[in-house]
Amino acid sequence: MTDPDYVYMQRAISLAARAESEGDVPVGAVLCVGELAIERWNRKEATNDATAHAELLAIVEASRVLGRWRLHDATLYITKEPCVMCAGAIVAARVGRVVYAASDPKGGADGGTFEILRSPKTNHRPEVLSGIMEEEASAQLTAFFRSRREGNRSASG
Repeated sequence: MTDPDYVYMQRAISLAARAESEGDVPVGAVLCVGELAIERWNRKEATNDATAHAELLAIVEASRVLGRWRLHDATLYITKEPCVMCAGAIVAARVGRVVYAASDPKGGADGGTFEILRSPKTNHRPEVLSGIMEEEASAQLTAFFRSRREGNRSASG
């Protein structure tokens, strides 16, 4: 596959595996602006920081590197539908395009639980494409949470 959406989503899925190897929820993000590609993964456990979500870390780093907070020319690839916090950051940073793999019916902010990314009430609405490599990302998340549940049962039994 040479479609950039698939190439960058595959990279985000690899970064999600890195998050999992560090004991965190497997979510990866790649933020692209021109030739620049910022890669991040969830780091909440490693940093003891509830805000250390992959997409938020990517937005912060891209703004630092580019010297600007407006990211209207950026595409953000994420393995899971953004949460409320991350969707708010995406809107605030004016990210131009969001591509995500797996939906999150329990906490997603693109219609999973909330509607922030496409809300007519916000001052910015990115272009959104969902479902790219959804099966792969969903399987990664499902396996992670299944192993956590099984580990908790073993520890309590």
